[in-house]
Amino acid sequence: MNVRRLIPTTALAGAVALGLVSLSACAGTSDAADGGKGGKLDVVASFYPMQYLAEQIGGGHVSVETLTKPGVEPHDLELKPKQIGSLGEADVILYLKGIQPAVDEAIAQAGVKNTVDAATLTKLEAHGTGAGHDHGHGEEGHDHADEHAAEEGHEGHDHGSEAGTDPHVWLDPVKYAEVAKGVGSAFQKADPDHAADYKKNTDALVKKLGDLNTEFETGLKNTATRTFITTHSAFGYLAERYHLEQEGIAGVDPESEPSPARIKELQEIAAKDKVSTVFFETLASDRTAKTLAGDTGLKTDVLDPLEGITDKSRGSDYIEVMRSNLTALKKALGAK
Repeated sequence: MNVRRLIPTTALAGAVALGLVSLSACAGTSDAADGGKGGKLDVVASFYPMQYLAEQIGGGHVSVETLTKPGVEPHDLELKPKQIGSLGEADVILYLKGIQPAVDEAIAQAGVKNTVDAATLTKLEAHGTGAGHDHGHGEEGHDHADEHAAEEGHEGHDHGSEAGTDPHVWLDPVKYAEVAKGVGSAFQKADPDHAADYKKNTDALVKKLGDLNTEFETGLKNTATRTFITTHSAFGYLAERYHLEQEGIAGVDPESEPSPARIKELQEIAAKDKVSTVFFETLASDRTAKTLAGDTGLKTDVLDPLEGITDKSRGSDYIEVMRSNLTALKKALGAK
């Protein structure tokens, strides 16, 4: 991922909402019947995690347009006039408020009516880079649930909200399922003629995400270490869900240079917690990860934050890439 910008607090009033949905449906009528592309519900998704939900839940009843094309870094997306125009014509807009400033601004300027804020669909939390944590714990396989509670509000992860709220909820299958339920409800309201199908598709997706959660719980239950190092502090929800510790090299910008003090601290953490691998991501350079790995004698591998699917992705969709992430974590953590 390329340079991340700290988002002005004025753009983040309230919680960093995993956003959703401008609905142009009149009460008791069907948008799909009244318009859309080929009679389908016209959905605009801001980037891949929203696109996946729209496609899985909408099925054959929706036409999905994605603002962020494959290979484009979502945070730095600049919208074209045609894309901005499409926002006002959409039946439903799915977006992640706070992670793409250009998208938030375009939606505000377009004066999209009947917008539903999905902040209440799942609990958003704050996750830090891991800098300054106390790693004086004893035995291997230590349960860090209590430590994670203490991490909330930690400095270093400020993109999302003034309080440092972390928007990467889609990397936790449980939270992503909660969001999916909200999206399903929104589709049912926007296109009541096909509400039963949207409900059926939502239930099927929630089951798949539940199965994925079980795979992660089982696969990461017994490991030689609970700590992983990553260039991008995007995995706070995943770490908390499965009682792991995420150590970010340089916070929200994986391509920034870590300070000498942070490098030294990570070297100490790696030795104490028996860390074997430094993770980088598919849409960013691996230079920082390789620099740290070279200094510490560690390996490098990919942990994909799933902000986009490209030909470099280890899988063709969300479920496949998340399973690849699980495989990489199991190997790096010494799963038994």
